[in-house]
Amino acid sequence: MKSLKYFFIAMTFIAVSSLQAQVSVNVNIGTPPAWGPAGYTDVRYYYLPDLEMYYDINASNYIYISNGKWIRARNLPRNYRNYDLYNEYKVVLTDYRGNSPYDNYKTHKVKYGKGYIGKPQKTIGQKPGKGNNKEYKDNGHGNGNGHGKGHGHGKH
Repeated sequence: MKSLKYFFIAMTFIAVSSLQAQVSVNVNIGTPPAWGPAGYTDVRYYYLPDLEMYYDINASNYIYISNGKWIRARNLPRNYRNYDLYNEYKVVLTDYRGNSPYDNYKTHKVKYGKGYIGKPQKTIGQKPGKGNNKEYKDNGHGNGNGHGKGHGHGKH
């Protein structure tokens, strides 16, 4: 009987010692969109200056003003449906942790006005059908300086 007791104790000890303690921390951060800027894994919101709206990564929705109220929607408003988010500059809100980024809208609108471009961004994924759009270049707000020589042969 004693040997059976020692056998069970030994088996329990072996079983317990073979288990590895695992700690898993899940912060429930959503999957950023392919058009999102690379290098930011612990943020929840982007501010889109040209559209004057936010994108919530966790909820995968846009937050914008409609008829004077902030709404959340899975899709862009109709007038922006064809907007190229790969070329849109995204301000990553690294210092905001609440549920209402629009509480700072007036500050964001002034600080990051339409046409705002900060440091170069790379997108997480590739732009569909257009190849790799890794480096942010121009979103239509360029300075108009082309690379032509200006030596046309037209008649004046």
